[in-house]
Amino acid sequence: MPIKQTEITLRARSRGFHLVTDEVTAALPDLGATGAGLLHVFIKHTSASLTINENADATVRHDFESHFNEMVPQDAPYYRHTQEGPDDMPAHLKASLLGSSVSIPITNGQLNMGTWQGIYLCEHRDHGGARRLVLTLSY
Repeated sequence: MPIKQTEITLRARSRGFHLVTDEVTAALPDLGATGAGLLHVFIKHTSASLTINENADATVRHDFESHFNEMVPQDAPYYRHTQEGPDDMPAHLKASLLGSSVSIPITNGQLNMGTWQGIYLCEHRDHGGARRLVLTLSY
């Protein structure tokens, strides 16, 4: 089973949930020649995460951000890890809740996701900077 791996750097984005499906697929020139396989996407950061969800209505991404900010507030009095700013510890917690990777089946040279699914970069810092992803294609 051939395995191809590449690393990409996503441009810096503001805090929120951002669709990156097109950036991921653009970095995989062998994807179209893949009959069947699996794409594993891993983020090399502890204050950002990945998930798969709604790709059509931007209000879903806004609601994700609002919900996670309510669920994991900044400046909780019990946080001890505070030297990197008030958004850092909540970012670590949010990243752990959502996870550092997603796996997507490949069928007939395309990501085999639902019609309304896309890959989100979940940026949990106010100014997180560029984010690095490792893309592993097995087929």
